[in-house]
Amino acid sequence: MTIPNGIYPTMITPFTVDNKIDYAVLEALVDWYLANGVHGLFAVCQSSEMFFLTLEERVRLAHTIVELADGRISVIASGHISDRIEDQIEEIKAIAAAGPDAFVLVANRLAGAQESEDVFKRNLDRLLNTVPDIAFGFYECPYPDHRLFSTPLLRHVAETGRFHFLKDTCCDLERIIERIHAVAHTPMKIYNASTVFLLESLRAGCVGFSGIMGNYHPQFYRWLFDNPNHPRAEEMQLYLSMMGQCLQYPRSAKYYLSLEGLPILEHSRMAPQALNPESKGWTRQLQQLTRRLEAEFEIG
Repeated sequence: MTIPNGIYPTMITPFTVDNKIDYAVLEALVDWYLANGVHGLFAVCQSSEMFFLTLEERVRLAHTIVELADGRISVIASGHISDRIEDQIEEIKAIAAAGPDAFVLVANRLAGAQESEDVFKRNLDRLLNTVPDIAFGFYECPYPDHRLFSTPLLRHVAETGRFHFLKDTCCDLERIIERIHAVAHTPMKIYNASTVFLLESLRAGCVGFSGIMGNYHPQFYRWLFDNPNHPRAEEMQLYLSMMGQCLQYPRSAKYYLSLEGLPILEHSRMAPQALNPESKGWTRQLQQLTRRLEAEFEIG
């Protein structure tokens, strides 16, 4: 099992006016990601509003995205949100059966905020023994609590040989580099979620980017991934850092995509408040800046 290196946006989920998943728009969304050069899609994640989807919706969402990608790019998926490990195992089996290349475990689901790494290891061992035929990744999801790997625990996970992907959210370059060394000579690879340290992390051995800004201008992340030693790489890094904050996410991402021509509504289950004028203004300016940078860097 090999998960390609590169850019993996944390996919958003389009909803209809009555807050049901809009599968017609989902097809246009997948085509948009592909047209902008992503290497893979991280489906049924926090950006997908997985904590606000039923298991039936999570399974169908994963299955639909796999079908729409049709082997053109890699699809990985998460979606185990229950508290009990027994329930999580059933969720994992159901979503993995939808056909993603790997199932991405959420680190905070395997042990509570106040529970030890020993609890984490016991639950991990139980899970791996129960579902032996699935390739896995890990995601340090910040909700409902932000559980980060210690370096020894990450090494332990990597040495199982079952893990191929880590969405790193420590946002600390020194720690990222330490992690790169910790997983060396194992199948696990590090995908940085932090825009601020992206270029330095790529040069240090990270193999890609997986973050929310892939829902706005993934073509710039693709350019930086392809050109880490380009004379203008530091300049692109500076632009991405300055553009790397968003207002009222994921609604602003959906509004941005509507400016890109997608027939998508800003509706969101996890962000019930409509976009305010400031957020709409920021989003429009971001899209205008995107057009300028595309022309300046000759992208697209």
